[in-house]
This record gives sequence, structure tokens and C-alpha cells, in this order.
Amino acid sequence: MAQAQKQKHAADTRPWRDPNAIPFVRIEAVSKRFPNGVLAVDQVSLDIYKGELFCLLGGSGSGKSTLLRMLAGFEAPTGGKILIDGEDMAGVAPYNRPVNMMFQSYALFPHMSVEANIAYGLKRDGMAANDIRSRVEELLNLVHLPGYEKRKPGQLSGGQRQRVALARSLAKKPKLLLLDEPLGALDKKLRERTQYELVKIQEQTGVTFIVVTHDQEEAMSLATRIGVMDTGIIAQIGEPNEIYEFPNSRYVAGFIGNVNMFEGVVTEDEPDHVRIRCAETVNDILVPHGVSCAPDQTLWYAIRPEKLQISRERPEGDANFAYGLVDEVVYLGDLSVYYIVLESGMRIQATKPNIDRWDEENIRWDEHIYVTWEGAAGAVLTS
Repeated sequence: MAQAQKQKHAADTRPWRDPNAIPFVRIEAVSKRFPNGVLAVDQVSLDIYKGELFCLLGGSGSGKSTLLRMLAGFEAPTGGKILIDGEDMAGVAPYNRPVNMMFQSYALFPHMSVEANIAYGLKRDGMAANDIRSRVEELLNLVHLPGYEKRKPGQLSGGQRQRVALARSLAKKPKLLLLDEPLGALDKKLRERTQYELVKIQEQTGVTFIVVTHDQEEAMSLATRIGVMDTGIIAQIGEPNEIYEFPNSRYVAGFIGNVNMFEGVVTEDEPDHVRIRCAETVNDILVPHGVSCAPDQTLWYAIRPEKLQISRERPEGDANFAYGLVDEVVYLGDLSVYYIVLESGMRIQATKPNIDRWDEENIRWDEHIYVTWEGAAGAVLTS
């Protein structure tokens, strides 16, 4: 009974898996073409659910920021429809939408104190002074900045300014908060710590967050789901582990994390396995499941570096291994990255966790080794 309740609770926190769930944000075939003819967003359809922390992930020019600006009302779609909480946003001005936006620059007023920055929108709305003080105090506690209310932005660190900007964005209790590269100005360690804080704040407030980022690690750390964008379209939508482990294309596989991509031709196509002849590995790739493909079709086998094993011993069998030379070893503390040049000349990566503090038997630079993998460890891609 307890297990059933636990499973039910898990399902409840992922409404996108419920076909009857009603989306909080619905984007229907939205396009944006600028006057210069550039098509920035092309027929994008996307459902986002209440309480999600959804990340739009993509490179420069992928359309993610344009889509965010259309949600905010700063840009008008040239086609399609945007609904927020069931209301069509066509013709609704930005200041009349149940939305707030936090910009990458944070846009704090440098001459105002922290409390004045947070209270700015509340004062413009005519909220009573006592209520403003109470709300500012609540938000300072939320972002872990009590005692900083009299400081100016110039007296704060980058991470503190980011939290003040977040508090100001949340002050008017928006139904939807849009964040454009919110952690881009922070250094790596501070960014990692702030990611955790941002997730906790989102969970505490229950506000739906949509975050635009080009940083794959940031998206993986923050998101309930990720939408990967490429040249104005959504290439794939899924939970972080789905996007990483089951990419639907070479673009997504290559954009999320490091990947080795082997090209080959199908020589056996059976319901329970597929054999791929691959010149890059020299040996065949044997996948223990069927794949929807045509005879002699070219496929790509994408496998992550951590899924590869390296050994001095030749493996048994005639598939799922390659032979090569260790060209470089990069020590990163928790793991080491091995760059291996295969017999075919292809350069691949394999990673190995550094479990022992010192291992005399570790494979070194300039050794000839075998690289092996399980057939199901990689993704077979047709595009």
C-alpha cells in the first residue's frame, strides 16, 4: 500500500506523463519572422505544466530567447497562439500578463537599496507600506539575504545580486517567471551553488519557471524537463535523463554532454538485434534490440564516454570493441578522460572514475588498449 502511494505521488509530480493533465502554458504552432526575413521560431508547439521548472536549451540563434520574449509579450508572434493559465495572450500587453521576467543583467537599480529594488513594483502598484515591508522581509528570507536590505547592488557579490533580482521578480507573485540565462554572469562554483538554491526557491514558491540557457549542465541540474532548440524548432522534449540517455538525433546527442558517434551500415536487422558494420570501429556493433530502419541503411551509434571500458586484454566475441592508442590522459580529480585514437584514425573519449587515490595498474599515455561496451549502452540514431 505504501509503495502504491509512493508511486502515485511520483506520478503526480510529473503531470506531463498524465494524458488528462491540463497544461499551464500552451504554445500552439508559434512562429516568429522578423522584418529582415529571419525565421527565428518555426511552428513551435509546447505544453508546460504548473509548478514546472522547464529549461529551453540551445545554442546562439536557436530561437530560445525569442520564444521567451514572446511569452513575456515583448515580441508578437507572426503565427500561432500562446495561452497562459487558459487565457489567450494575443494582444495582452506585457504589464497585464501574469508573468515576470528576470534578465541576464539582473537590471537592478544601482542607486536603490536592496529593499527598495525588491519593493519597486509593489510601490508602483500602490501596496500599503506595512504590507510592502512584510513582503520584502519574506523575500529576503526566501533568498537568504536578511540583513542586506540597506546595501546597494554595488556592495553585493554576483550571486547576491542574482538573488536580489530573483526576489524582485517574485515580489508581485507572478504565475509564471521567465529567466533569461539567469546564472550566466556567475563563476563555475558559485553557479553550481546557486543552481541548487534556485531549485529550492522554485519548489518553495510553487511558481512555474521557464529558464533559457545555453549551458547543458545548468539545464540538467535545474530542469524538470528540457526542450532542446535548434534553428527555431524544438528538436526534443524530455526529462534530463531521457534527453541524455535517449537522444532522438545526432544534434541532440552531440549538444547534451560528450558523445562518441560511430557511423555504420545495417547488415542484420532482426526483431531482437541489429548488427551494424562500422569502418570506424573496424569491428561490428551489435545492438540487442530491434531498430526501425531499412536494409543497408546508414545509422549512427552514439555512446557516452562513461559507458566505455578500457583494458589491455582483448575481449571475446566479434563485436562491440575497438583497438587503439591512448593519445592523451586528462586527470580531473574525480575521473580521468582518456583520448584514444582507433585503428581507423578516429579519436574517441572514454572516462574512468578515480576510485583509488593511486593505482599503479592504471592505463597510461601511449599504451595500446581495447575499448569495449555493452550493445545496449548506446543509442541508435537514424538522423
